[in-house]
Amino acid sequence: MDRPTLYIANKNYSSWSFRPWMALTGAGVDFEEILIPFDDAAGNPNIKAISPSGRVPVLQHGGLKIWESLAIIEYAAELYPDAGLWPRYRAERALARSVSMEMLSGFRALRNACPMNIRRPKGGIALPDGVNADVSRIEAIWQDLLQKSGGPFLFGAFSGADAMFAPVVNRFDIYELVSREDTFAYMETMKAHPAWRKWEEAARAEPWIVPEDEV
Repeated sequence: MDRPTLYIANKNYSSWSFRPWMALTGAGVDFEEILIPFDDAAGNPNIKAISPSGRVPVLQHGGLKIWESLAIIEYAAELYPDAGLWPRYRAERALARSVSMEMLSGFRALRNACPMNIRRPKGGIALPDGVNADVSRIEAIWQDLLQKSGGPFLFGAFSGADAMFAPVVNRFDIYELVSREDTFAYMETMKAHPAWRKWEEAARAEPWIVPEDEV
């Protein structure tokens, strides 16, 4: 089987890249990584030669290109059915896809006010309307799934659903947005995952600073 290639942007800032990278890495999928740095507000025009949408992430497998983080995870789950990218049982897979899609399409107040930034020192900011509601909804999702599964991840074992929420874990942490003990426990589980640690180490070593993402 051809080895897929995942094109990503800066590990410090790119929440969209983080999701499929963590999903594939956490599931043990062998892939090549190519980082195209976005080092200013205009991004990097070189990505247009790679990505049909002009954005990352993009997974290339042979002559096929797949963009959008959730689509990449879905494709990898079909390509590697034994990797555990989705839960084993149909009902749990449906829930995992539902919450992943909600994460993909929602929570815009949180995204806009609190960009992912692995290197940012912890500290709160003034929160615009809508952020606290987003935080409450995400915590409710996590609480419900962890109670059903018993943890330590949302569906027991690590899955693509956890990867979809990985950037939120960083946001909750660095902007000090939460106080629930069960939320902290899940966040610590995620931050202790070897894939998370590998991404974090690389992010902290990056030289690029994008002022627009420094809150």
